[in-house]
Amino acid sequence: MRGNEFLDKMELIQPAYVEAADIKITKKKHFIVKWGAVAACIALMVFAGIRFYPQAGSEPAPGLPMLTISDDLAGRGYEGYMANNISEIINANPWKKSSKISFLPVYENVLSYDENFIAWGADVDKMRELLLDVAHRLGIDTNNVIITDNSPDEQTKQMMTEKLENGGGTVPEGYFDPTALTIKTDEMEIQVDQSMTATVFFDPPVSLPEKYNFNHYAPRKDIAAVAEYLKKEYSEFIGIENPQINIYGGDYTIYGEQGYGIGFFDDRGNAIEQIINYNFNRVTFHCDDNGDLFIARIYQPDLSKKLGDYPIISVKQAEELLLNGNYITSVPYEVEQAKYIKKVELIYRAGNYDEVFMPYYRFYVELPEEKRDEGLKTYGAYYVPAVESSYISNMPKAAISFNK
Repeated sequence: MRGNEFLDKMELIQPAYVEAADIKITKKKHFIVKWGAVAACIALMVFAGIRFYPQAGSEPAPGLPMLTISDDLAGRGYEGYMANNISEIINANPWKKSSKISFLPVYENVLSYDENFIAWGADVDKMRELLLDVAHRLGIDTNNVIITDNSPDEQTKQMMTEKLENGGGTVPEGYFDPTALTIKTDEMEIQVDQSMTATVFFDPPVSLPEKYNFNHYAPRKDIAAVAEYLKKEYSEFIGIENPQINIYGGDYTIYGEQGYGIGFFDDRGNAIEQIINYNFNRVTFHCDDNGDLFIARIYQPDLSKKLGDYPIISVKQAEELLLNGNYITSVPYEVEQAKYIKKVELIYRAGNYDEVFMPYYRFYVELPEEKRDEGLKTYGAYYVPAVESSYISNMPKAAISFNK
């Protein structure tokens, strides 16, 4: 089900820090970056270096590590899509059933999380490079900008350390590293988090020319026109030589409102490069309730920890696993008949809490139990690992579906 495309701004101090220290944190540290043109070029080069492209047709290395399926679907909510027909659910996924792909890369998530969901392990230098690069793309003079971070002050660090040690624990390396870096100007705020997502909050929101209809429930043709405008107007920000427009969505709310989102990715290169870009290296734009440009995001996750190129099963094999119950889902119904399988696509699940970023087949399965009186059908999302099962240590079964 669709929700609002924009999110509330994150607080600069993680609530978990405050809870662990039992105090209120008000101090915010900052530093001034004074880089010249040479440093700006270095930032661009290093930023470009984090784009990781596997080679098509590469053979899997011997001794590939076993993969563990994460249970992070729990708590995500019911992933169902309402539409009159499955053809209304659209996106520009470059993968096709006819794609001839035998292997795909799998990456280890560089972030680790404790029981309070506090993360560590991010490369703060990469976060800073991305922040400065995004600011540069938006025309901000990065020679003299203030970057703020949300790491706790020394008093908080000491209190948290003592609390952990009194409980018999120790502070992991990098535990107090910042989880977000921010640059503010009079017109916008740019924030980069540990997942290497750069979020731009336009303040005030940017009004598009009157002829463009940019709102949550604008018709597809209107959204396509807005996407063409954004592609031209924000070409430097998008930062892709030949951006492919991705109009995605098409499902309905419970009130019968149909909505679409706008994204971009680089569709150059071979099939594997396109799949990686579509799933990881992308740009999205979001409106507010008034139809103004409110948020834009650049996704550039750290894919430096590649585990290897893993053999991929066919769609037919994946469908057999689906009918056998070897899937994960947040939908409270089992898949019992093949006739209800209406669509399949290959995607990467790369949530913050996934231990590894690996490919899955996402099946859209019609749920007859959820058919609505007005004729809308509901399609539930079911995920089958696309990697050969011999490399998976905990192949899921429907009986342990995470929301049951």
